[in-house]
Amino acid sequence: MLEIGSRVTCLPIVHGSGDFAWEVRRLMLKHSFDCVAIPLPPSFQTPVETAILKLPTPSVVFQKNLPNYQSQWAPKHDTDTGDGENSNSGSAENHETREPVPGASYVPIDPCQAMIAAIRTAMGDHIPRKFIDLETSRYHPHTRSLPDAYALKKLPIERFTAAIIPHIAPSTDPQWKSRIDCQAWNLRELCVDYKNILVVTSVLDFPWIRQAFNDRSLTLPKDENSLAPETYQLPLDSLYFLLGELPFITGLYESARQELGDDEHLSIDGLKELLIAAREDYQAEYKNRARKITPKLLSQCLKYIRNLTLIDNRFTPQLTSIVTAAQQVAGDGYALHVLEKSKQFSFAKNLGLPTARMSIDQAELPGEEIVDVVSRLPGPPVSLSQIELIPRPDDNQIVDWQQNWDPYSQCSWPPEDDLIENFRQTVFDRAKEAMGIDLVQTEKFTTSIKDGIDIRDTVRHWYNGEIYVKVLPPSVGKLDCSVMLFDSPADPREYPWRTTWFAEHKNESTLAFFATDFADQPVGPGICLANYGGALFLYPPVAIHDIWQDPRLDFATTLEERLLAAACLHSRCPNIALVSSSPPGMAWRQLAKKFKKKWVHIPLSRFSDSTVQQLRMVHVLNGKDVRSYAADFIRKV
Repeated sequence: MLEIGSRVTCLPIVHGSGDFAWEVRRLMLKHSFDCVAIPLPPSFQTPVETAILKLPTPSVVFQKNLPNYQSQWAPKHDTDTGDGENSNSGSAENHETREPVPGASYVPIDPCQAMIAAIRTAMGDHIPRKFIDLETSRYHPHTRSLPDAYALKKLPIERFTAAIIPHIAPSTDPQWKSRIDCQAWNLRELCVDYKNILVVTSVLDFPWIRQAFNDRSLTLPKDENSLAPETYQLPLDSLYFLLGELPFITGLYESARQELGDDEHLSIDGLKELLIAAREDYQAEYKNRARKITPKLLSQCLKYIRNLTLIDNRFTPQLTSIVTAAQQVAGDGYALHVLEKSKQFSFAKNLGLPTARMSIDQAELPGEEIVDVVSRLPGPPVSLSQIELIPRPDDNQIVDWQQNWDPYSQCSWPPEDDLIENFRQTVFDRAKEAMGIDLVQTEKFTTSIKDGIDIRDTVRHWYNGEIYVKVLPPSVGKLDCSVMLFDSPADPREYPWRTTWFAEHKNESTLAFFATDFADQPVGPGICLANYGGALFLYPPVAIHDIWQDPRLDFATTLEERLLAAACLHSRCPNIALVSSSPPGMAWRQLAKKFKKKWVHIPLSRFSDSTVQQLRMVHVLNGKDVRSYAADFIRKV
C-alpha cells in the first residue's frame, strides 16, 4: 500500500510525534534504502543537517519571508459561508490559511520529529539525502487534527494510514498543489539513480503525492526566489513551543538513545517518570510539610489523567490534563512542580548561535520585532489553555512581605480553625470508644442482640451452638483535653515558635502548640505559613497562663513533656486523649500518674497521611483584615 512505483516506499507520518519518530527508525533499521527523500526545499538541506549534528540540543532553522515580493500563490480571501459543515466532513477547506501571510517559516530540529529522525538516521548510516520540496518565498501550512499516534502500538502503519485516508481531502491552496507536483517530479528523477527510495511525508500529503507520481501529464513547477535559511538556538522556556513532545519526554528519548535503552513506549512510560521526578523536587522544596506522594496516590493521579485523556478523545495525555490531575489529586504545590518539570530538558547547552524566543505561531528574532511564524513540519493544531495555579513568590516579594509584617497583630485563618477543631472532635470520639472497650461485657443471646454480636466469644463456643452478644456501658466518661504530637521526638531548633492561643468563640478550643517559624515562610502579603510539631487542645475553652511561660511546668525537659504536663495540669477529667506515632513510654505514664491522670492513646497511623499533612499546616495572618483576601494566596500543598 505504501509503495509508489517499484522503487519508492512512502512512510506517511504525523509530525511532532515521538511514536512516529520511533516508527521511522524501526523501518530504516529493518529495511535497506539507498536514498531518503525529504519534502523540504533544497535550500534547507545544509542548515538542517548541520543543526542535526548538534543534537541532542534542539535548535530551529528559520527562513524569513521575502519582503515586498508578490508570490504567485498569495492566498486569496475565503468566500466560504462559514457554516462549519465542510470542516467537520474533512473537505478541502479544512484549516486553510486565510490570514495575512506570516513573517517566517521554520523547521524544528526536534529529536521527536519523524522527519528529523529520518535525516539523523540516514546521516548515521551514510545514506544519501535528497530535499525534494519546492522553493517558496512565503510558505503556506497545511494541517488538521489527526488521530493519536499512540495507535501505532496496536496497528501497523499501513492500517493506520488506510483509516485516515478516507477522511482527508486535498487542499485548495495553489501553492500546496505546486509543492505536491514538485515532490512527485523529483521522486521520478531520483528513480533514475536509486533503486530503493524512502520518502517520509505527512499523511495529509501521501495520497496526492502518489497520485501525482503516476500522472503522465505532470509538469515541474517553477521555484520562487527565497532568502537563505538561518539557524537559531532557543532558551529553555521556548522549547515547549518548539518540540512535539514535552521537553522532559524528549529528554527521555535522548537518554534512551545514548544508553541503547528501550524507548518504544516512552510516550506513556515517560509520564510515570515525570510524576516521580516532580515528586522528588516537590519533597525537596516542602520537606517535612510536603504531602506524601505514595504509589497509591500516583496510581490515582494516573487514573485521573487517563479519564481526562479519554474525555479529549485521545490516547496520550496533553499537558493540561497532566497538571489538572496532579492538582486535584495531590494539591497545587505538586502540580506546580509537575508543570515545571515537564518543561525541563536535560540536554540543553549553548550552541554558540544567535538566540530566538518562541511562542505559539510567533517568534522573537534577534534585533527584530515579534513576527508571525509557521512550521514546515506542522503537527495537529494547538491552542492555549488556562490552569489556575498560584505561582511561587519571587525573592523581592518575600523581602517586601517580611519587612511590612506587624509583629503585634496576628490571627489564624478560620477554615483551618474549623478543620483542626473537627479533627479534635474526631479524636475525642475515638478516645471515648477506646475508653469503653475495657467496660464491654459479654453474655449469652436470649431475646435481644443488645449492642451487637460478640464474634470472638461466639466462635469460641461454636461447638455448642451458643451465640454471645455485647453489652456496652451507658457512659464511658468525658474528655476535655487532647494532645497531638505530629513530630516526636521534636528538635527544639526546628520548632522555635511556641505560643498559646485563646478561643475567639465558644466553638473553638484553647490552643497551645510548638511550630516552625512562620516568618521564614511568607506566602502572601500579611500571610505566613508554619508547621505544627505538637498541639494541646482544651475544650470547652478556658483561660490559662501561657504554658511556655508558666513556671509550674519548668520541670519539663522537652517540648512534648511540656505539652503533656500542661494537659495534666489544666484538664478537669481523669482521661486525656493522646495522638502520637508511638504509645506513651514509662516517663509519660509516670507524669500522668503524678497528676492522677490517664492517657488514652490513639495511634497517629490511624489517620491518612494527607489528612495529617493538611492539619499540620497553620497560616498566620497579620490582622483580621487579611482574612478578606487570604484565600487568594493560600495554596493547598
